[in-house]
Amino acid sequence: MHQTHTLPNGLRIICEQRKSPVVYCGYVIMAGTRDEAEADAGMAHFIEHMTFKGTQRRRACHINNGLERVGGDLNAFTNKQETVYYATLLREHLPRAIDLLTDIVFHSTYPQHEIEREVEVICDEIDSYLDTPSELIFDDFESLIFKGSALGRDILGKAERLREYTTADALRFTRRHYRPDHAVLFVLGDVDIAKVARCVEQQFARYPLEKPDEIAVFRHPQPHDYSRDLTAIPRESRHVFRQKDTHQAHVMIGNVAFGGTDERKPALSLLNNMLGGPGMNSRLNMAVRERAGLVYSIDSYVSTFPDTGYWNIYFGCDPKDVRRCCNLIEREIRRFIQVQLTPTQLAAAKRQLRGQLGISTDAHENYALAMAKTFAWYNHHRDIAKIFDEIEEITAEELSDLAAHIYNPDTAYRLIYAPSPIHL
Repeated sequence: MHQTHTLPNGLRIICEQRKSPVVYCGYVIMAGTRDEAEADAGMAHFIEHMTFKGTQRRRACHINNGLERVGGDLNAFTNKQETVYYATLLREHLPRAIDLLTDIVFHSTYPQHEIEREVEVICDEIDSYLDTPSELIFDDFESLIFKGSALGRDILGKAERLREYTTADALRFTRRHYRPDHAVLFVLGDVDIAKVARCVEQQFARYPLEKPDEIAVFRHPQPHDYSRDLTAIPRESRHVFRQKDTHQAHVMIGNVAFGGTDERKPALSLLNNMLGGPGMNSRLNMAVRERAGLVYSIDSYVSTFPDTGYWNIYFGCDPKDVRRCCNLIEREIRRFIQVQLTPTQLAAAKRQLRGQLGISTDAHENYALAMAKTFAWYNHHRDIAKIFDEIEEITAEELSDLAAHIYNPDTAYRLIYAPSPIHL
């Protein structure tokens, strides 16, 4: 059972009751990498780090010990769309968590001496990331397909720019984005929303915030029209090779898709699950790993934002096997397009996806985060029963049509990392 409530300052709260001594709670701030001005690249992730470095009431050491001393856990992450601060702890300590989270999210001071120290930690994170091609290629691929849009900008930013950031820069960004009316508080556990709301109101009463109309809130520009005729994009712009000193070749194949509000999203999820989802019986795993023995793992993904999205396939293999792997992938995709599923195949695919989704609700932390982000961007609850009903309504014809529209190999992008050029 879930409950929602909106405070006078615009903060939305969502709670779902679950019988457990453990509570998951946190804030979703609806600002990520795509909300940065071009000159502020890496700012959203930089703010995530600095939010733990001091408030008007707490020093960094107090923040670090605030929940750990009662056995809790405090964490955060930044992505293209939002920044999330969250905690896991025993139910009896929920007021402590709400106090701490509200303080660091809305009242951090971003002291300059802490910036100068923490920025080097972020630069080390960038170096580690650049040394990991299996991770780097995902952002590089987004930069390729979302070229010219803030969605194509990597999350970490550049070290030289990060070293220039000051307390004033941090405050300028957070005053625009870290606002109650631009945030969601979520709680999953055996709690009552009325108690949560009273607790949060007490925290905000300590420091009344400026009225929303007193600060101009930056809104990210809409992305380019990704429904354009993709066949008009030159092949050399879609097939990119980057030389990397690696033993393996790392390969990404994919393209733009549609946003999270599109009614075809359940069908695309089902298609993706059959093609290269987590199951060992996915078509790509069976064709490229099990039968051909060319890769250790191969997976496909669908990522959605409210206004756009994309799909991609990733694998690593011996450089000499890239062409064969790509041919096998194209064959499996064309099978989706040209051969409709039988009723038995369709029923089995639906049953598998329903099972995976049902099991995922038992991973409480991930479920809480998904619940919060769904409410933040779409203003409704993530109803697993409704999702099951939508999956049941999908037809074999719908899947074939969608595959032809989304998974067209003739318009797909390819990005390859390898020690020497590979021509396909």
